[in-house]
Amino acid sequence: MSGISLFELRKFVSPEFIFGGGALKLVGQYAKNFGAVRVLVVTDKGVIRAGWTGKVIKYLEGDGLPYSLFSDITPNPRAGEVMRGAGFYEDEGCNAIVAVGGGSVIDCAKGIGIVSKNYKNILEFAGMDMIPAPGPPLICVPTTGVGADISQFAVITDVEEQFKTCLGSKTLVPDVSLIDPGATMTLPEDQIAYTGIDAFTHALEAYVSNANSPLTDLLAIDAVKHLSRYLIPAIKEPKNIEHRSKIALGSLEAGMAFSNASLGLAHALSHSLGGKTDLPHGECNAIFIPHVVRFNYDTVPERYNQIGEAMGLDLKELSHSRKKTMVIDKIVDFQQEIETLCKLEKIRIGKEDISALARKAMKSIFIITNPRRVRVDDAAEIFRKAI
Repeated sequence: MSGISLFELRKFVSPEFIFGGGALKLVGQYAKNFGAVRVLVVTDKGVIRAGWTGKVIKYLEGDGLPYSLFSDITPNPRAGEVMRGAGFYEDEGCNAIVAVGGGSVIDCAKGIGIVSKNYKNILEFAGMDMIPAPGPPLICVPTTGVGADISQFAVITDVEEQFKTCLGSKTLVPDVSLIDPGATMTLPEDQIAYTGIDAFTHALEAYVSNANSPLTDLLAIDAVKHLSRYLIPAIKEPKNIEHRSKIALGSLEAGMAFSNASLGLAHALSHSLGGKTDLPHGECNAIFIPHVVRFNYDTVPERYNQIGEAMGLDLKELSHSRKKTMVIDKIVDFQQEIETLCKLEKIRIGKEDISALARKAMKSIFIITNPRRVRVDDAAEIFRKAI
């Protein structure tokens, strides 16, 4: 173990959340409780087509709340989209935000709220604790399980720099998340995989983070159990609500864990690669997880062994080298089965891009909490091995 004392000073942030079937029906009630006069509904075209935006709007209308709709959002939301959304929020006279969608929608909604109260470009708030004033009330209705709805982070793409910039602040913690597992039932298999492997990476990296604590450990290790057991069945049986509920619970636990323990090298590399290629964040994580585990393992072997045991391994009375092999193989097999089921393609980039990608990864706030110190040459070597 890392020697964390139960009496070491720790801060833990989390929004109010409602978990269970029908949670999204409470959206109007919560908006009224927060004093909403006109609500900005932030969503995307896919969520609109799936019908979830319409359901949320119906419940807002049922509580007599007018709304304006902003859906000009792409996967991996751009800074320009945030700024347009903030302008629309002001023009429409809104005073509360409801985000209906996955991590991209929720991160964009967070950014809109922050810009509307701080009057600067969203990229000026990059880093930890760089946001002076909190945004307006934010209600999240997540349709995927990635933890953005309960975390103190937001990731926004800087198109000019080709980098996914991370913002971290308690001002980014939503006021409430209405987590209805049924809202994930329209996700296609590849999206179940992308979001599920992202949540798994949240749990894994939070557990080995050098900012872990006893409380985040409880959440992270339970999330590993749920996600490693139910993600593959959920991909194989996409209409099984029990599998989806377990994934939603694991994602919630992982979200609370990483929001307070932070993340590590896999996310730093993924944000660099995703900023250049615009690929799904979960797919980028899947590429780097095995390589990062190999890189980190000997620094915190006990923690990785506990992850392996949470995934079902029996590691008692084995040598260090045997444990290491089994844990890495277990994680690799899990990732590769997901890739096979969803036919995820291997990502290819030019060798000439690796140095720039490695340097950008080193700018990530998550490098700081990786359990092993990372140099730019280390990041470049992992890029070479992974892609």
